[in-house]
Amino acid sequence: MTSLASTSAGRPSPPATPSIIEVSHVTKSFTSPDGSPLPVLDDISLSLHEGEIVALLGRSGSGKSTLLRCLAGLIAPTSGTVSYRGTPLNGANPGVSMVFQSFALLPWLTVAQNVELGLEAQGVGPAERKMRAEAVIDRIGLDGFESAFPKELSGGMRQRVGFARALVVEPDALLMDEPFSALDVLTALNLRAELLRLWSEPDFPTKAMLIVTHNIEEAVVLADRIFVLGSNPGRIRSEISCMFPQPRNRHDEAFGALVDQIYTLMTGGSTGAPAHVWTTATPGEGSPTEVPLPAATVGGMSGLLEILEARGGRDDLPQLAHDLTFEVDDLLPLVDAAQLLGLAEVEDADIEITDEGRGFVAADIQRSKEIFAREAEDRAPLVRAICRSLRATKDGTLGEGFFLDLLRRGFSEEEVRQQLDIAIQWGRYGELFDFDATTGQLTLEPPHPKVQSA
Repeated sequence: MTSLASTSAGRPSPPATPSIIEVSHVTKSFTSPDGSPLPVLDDISLSLHEGEIVALLGRSGSGKSTLLRCLAGLIAPTSGTVSYRGTPLNGANPGVSMVFQSFALLPWLTVAQNVELGLEAQGVGPAERKMRAEAVIDRIGLDGFESAFPKELSGGMRQRVGFARALVVEPDALLMDEPFSALDVLTALNLRAELLRLWSEPDFPTKAMLIVTHNIEEAVVLADRIFVLGSNPGRIRSEISCMFPQPRNRHDEAFGALVDQIYTLMTGGSTGAPAHVWTTATPGEGSPTEVPLPAATVGGMSGLLEILEARGGRDDLPQLAHDLTFEVDDLLPLVDAAQLLGLAEVEDADIEITDEGRGFVAADIQRSKEIFAREAEDRAPLVRAICRSLRATKDGTLGEGFFLDLLRRGFSEEEVRQQLDIAIQWGRYGELFDFDATTGQLTLEPPHPKVQSA
């Protein structure tokens, strides 16, 4: 098999081309509602050079978007420096443009007017603005839609407007924040191919690109170098140099091998400390902030286990995702949930159902609830904390505010709500506790009879 990538735990020698952006020992913390620091990035160092595409690859909690905003000069790091062409930033980065996941178009402006916005901000005159906007609109494949409004366009066409608006100012570097994740699979595939085609043209109006993504295959398709980020807080786990030429074939054996390698890095594998704390938990250990709940429903996790059991109990995750027509990343929260609860085990890029998982899949509804309740209370710290707290009260009832306040010490406000919502969904399924959305009260359910381990 051809070697496609080199990986280094340290920092490989950067490309010989000039550096556009340098990030040196950047950390970033936000302040939680109780005044305590909430670390998001930890000691990040990386570079972006002329002539390369770099991918920041990581899962939720890895601080990818926060890091991108530091590179753009939209937010300042808590410590460390971000430099553009050797000059530390003290405001917006003058050499970059951004493309956002949400398109971020002004709905009352036409395509041409949206594209001209950046030029107008630079003080470019109306005639030149019109000429340059028309040229990039034609180049990006939107000729004929200059007078259309965003509401008249499909999602893919709106994102083309986003690319045109970013490229018309001819930035040194194009920064992209999950630009394809809001699109359907085929549209995203087409736009990625179009972006690579434009990049290959000698007069492409930008010298480097950096893309934030959680999609492993997307990173391997696009990037010359991939920085794999760990989570909570975000830190660089590995830098991978992709050596193979464009265009890259997803069905090539070597392409799949690199996807497997990166998946192993993202889930911990044999590389040392885990990339994320969502690993099989030892019963009774860990706190809700040390072992957060994966964003997975019980039904989704059950479906994954049923499919895995039907395929013989063990499978290669990228192959499983391909056969189900999902991206590998779509399965990760379900894998995390099954792994956390001891219903499946992951080794490198392979997943295997455990004896406990087989028992869960084979059980009738009531018994599966009982198995789930036992494993969730034993292995999911937030579920365990809720159960113990409710048992400590006289009437088995507590307001959600108690748990939200405790979670705010380790999570952002959005993550706090998500964590509690997942715990409530899991607790309801296992009939451990109930929740009244009107009053915000959690109430303990009567205990299950003991279920013996499979």
